Amino acid sequence: QVQLVESGGGVVQAGGSLRLSCVASGQTLSRHAMGWFRQAPGKEREFVAALSWSVHSTYYARSVKGRFTISGDEARRTVFLEMNSLGVEDSAVYYCAAVPPPYGDFVNGADYWGKGTLVTVSS
Repeated sequence: QVQLVESGGGVVQAGGSLRLSCVASGQTLSRHAMGWFRQAPGKEREFVAALSWSVHSTYYARSVKGRFTISGDEARRTVFLEMNSLGVEDSAVYYCAAVPPPYGDFVNGADYWGKGTLVTVSS
């Protein structure tokens, strides 16, 4: 089993920044990508960003590219999501998840999920 614990959510004004963290514990998933996803009220869960240490790649949703940066510390099994230029449309519960290869469908492919951390962007 794998446990994923997110932190770093909160309330921020539009234009501001937040940094989310996700720490993994339990079984080692050396080929999984670690990803961030979000779900706003009344909307479906959507992919935000992912990082794969095994193929040395990062992936971003078009809506966050250039504003969000995913990074990680493989030894500490931690991934971060640096979010800049936040807008009210970024308000959501942000989830960390582990995604096995292939990485074609991040949302439906993830097999371990954290419980989420709430990000609220005020106007």
